Amino acid sequence: MTDFAAARKQMVDSQLLPNRVTDARLIETMGAVARETFVPAALRGVAYVDDDLQVAPGRYVMEPMVFARLLQEAGVKKTDAVLDVGCATGYSAAILARLANVVVALEEDEALSEQASATLASADVVNAVAVTGRLSEGYAHQAPYDVIVLEGAVEHVPQRILDQLAEGGRLVAVIAGRGIGKAVLFTRSGGVIGRRELFDASTPMLPGFALEAGFVF
Repeated sequence: MTDFAAARKQMVDSQLLPNRVTDARLIETMGAVARETFVPAALRGVAYVDDDLQVAPGRYVMEPMVFARLLQEAGVKKTDAVLDVGCATGYSAAILARLANVVVALEEDEALSEQASATLASADVVNAVAVTGRLSEGYAHQAPYDVIVLEGAVEHVPQRILDQLAEGGRLVAVIAGRGIGKAVLFTRSGGVIGRRELFDASTPMLPGFALEAGFVF
């Protein structure tokens, strides 16, 4: 039988700490949340490997190191409202719920959204709610958000999602390119959106965020 507590500690010690994850609240949280409960039974034995885990066709729980570094750059505070785009089974929302005030966990796949809601409830997460809707549209009903996290690589961030950032808000995403992707931090200050590249990153694509093909003459 897998010792999941030991596996979580090993994840922190071998994946997070050597890779510039230094935020104490984030480290404590990722060492406490039971990742194995958010993946299919067949994957529980490898729940803490340093890889993305496929939990449904084309849907993944992000690699721990990339996920942790994105959240560290977002600087999630206890007073923040967070939009978690592409929450899949709810693991990311469970992490964010410990760091923030409230989390809206958006999922396009209705079955995944229902699964996320049930698993979050079973884990006694009371400040995160799973909602269903198109990922590329965000969730304007509860906007604005202090933090928005895109749980997968995208070719671009739609303006309608950036518009849901509060003043002083932060959005983190992996932007896919022709080569390796880049983790990027978007911020809203004085009503203006800024963009800063953070580090190289690779993670599976999130559906619905492809750039439209241009005209060919």
